[in-house]
Amino acid sequence: MVTTIDVVEFEIGSARYALDIQIAREIVEMIPITRVPRAPAYIAGIINLRGEITNIIDLKTLLGLESRGESEVQKIIVLVSEAANGSNVGIIVDDVNSVIQVPETDIEQIDDAVSNEAYVKGIIKIGEQESSDGKSKSDLIIWIDIQKIMREVVSNADM
Repeated sequence: MVTTIDVVEFEIGSARYALDIQIAREIVEMIPITRVPRAPAYIAGIINLRGEITNIIDLKTLLGLESRGESEVQKIIVLVSEAANGSNVGIIVDDVNSVIQVPETDIEQIDDAVSNEAYVKGIIKIGEQESSDGKSKSDLIIWIDIQKIMREVVSNADM
């Protein structure tokens, strides 16, 4: 039996990304964010989410990615507190597409040296099909390691 992994698929710029569903607490529409003075560029600010102060991280800035800019479809993926060392943290993404189940056979593992530097757990191949020139073609989704990113952000903040 093939094992499947549930992920939240989202977009930043024109690229597709995914994170483990079990570390996403909820997805909320973009709401006004209060800037925090002298915070690093990747800290968008804080929000009051149903009485809880939640730190908001601009994932595109943190990872050095291109974005579509602010738009009406931007979302905040709020992480479970365990993923962020007990803190309430949300990440801004350009759009959330869906929650998908991916068979492990559709996940391409990448070299450890690359994954350690790029925060990538693997590459998900979706909709593999044969193109007109006889080559196999599929959409690619970068499966990112949000927990590793959060560990590094928290350890850098402690310095």
